[in-house]
Amino acid sequence: MSVTERDPVSGYATTGHDWNGIKELNSPVPRIVLWFLAVTHVYAVIAWVLYPTWPLGQTYTKGLLGGDQQEAIAADIAVATEARADWMAALATQDFDMIRANPDLMTRAIATAAPLFGQNCQVCHGAGGAGGSIFPRLSDEIWLWGGTAEEIETTLRYGINSPHPDTHFAQMPAFGRDGLLTRPEISVLTDYVQTLANGVILDDPSDGAVLFQTNCAGCHGEDARGLEGTGAPDLTDADWLYGGEEATIRQTLLNGRQGVMPAWQGRLSDSEIRMLALYVEGLSDEGAGDLP
Repeated sequence: MSVTERDPVSGYATTGHDWNGIKELNSPVPRIVLWFLAVTHVYAVIAWVLYPTWPLGQTYTKGLLGGDQQEAIAADIAVATEARADWMAALATQDFDMIRANPDLMTRAIATAAPLFGQNCQVCHGAGGAGGSIFPRLSDEIWLWGGTAEEIETTLRYGINSPHPDTHFAQMPAFGRDGLLTRPEISVLTDYVQTLANGVILDDPSDGAVLFQTNCAGCHGEDARGLEGTGAPDLTDADWLYGGEEATIRQTLLNGRQGVMPAWQGRLSDSEIRMLALYVEGLSDEGAGDLP
């Protein structure tokens, strides 16, 4: 039978572990730790009795105090909704000119729309409407479907190429994939589109110009400046949604493009859609950098 070794200073037994002469003591757990554990267990039992705790299939134990955080939050939301009912109703019913003429209403609308934009729009269009890969910038004055609050409201409400029956619809044909143009013709047209920053030369007899007027002008216009309200962009500026490099233009001509934006009707209230329309309209106005 082995004899337990004890530390001569503390009187505690050692565990038998020895690290280069340093021996581990078998010290007892401090009493304060034991008291702390006991108190937490007692508190847990009391909490089980007083507060909602244990799940019971479709329900849960309610507790003697009957507290319900979901009900408390719902009550707070109801109070907040009632407090802003008047000006939310005004946003839903007044025309945009009347809203703009009311500084207090505009302040409330923009302040409320800023987080709404962050929650629903920013993931695609970027912070402050700065845009992103394949998603348009909203803080400039380049609009495919119109940049007034009224036009933006329509776009928000019905979307673009969405399942809603009143959606904006636009689809660029896949000229290569669908056999509308040959690959040599697509190469010629690609080269021509890259020259459009210099403007369109009327009655240009070149093969690229003829191909453009025959296949593209119907949507992008004879001057290639786009037709607002049709979703066809201006091809003479430096603003390219998918990219203006040769390879990207070729890919666009080969396989087409069809951007999609969801219809927010039914997801957001009329008031929320209209305050967002005002907010987005303001992003492209002079001094829009002051918006949240």
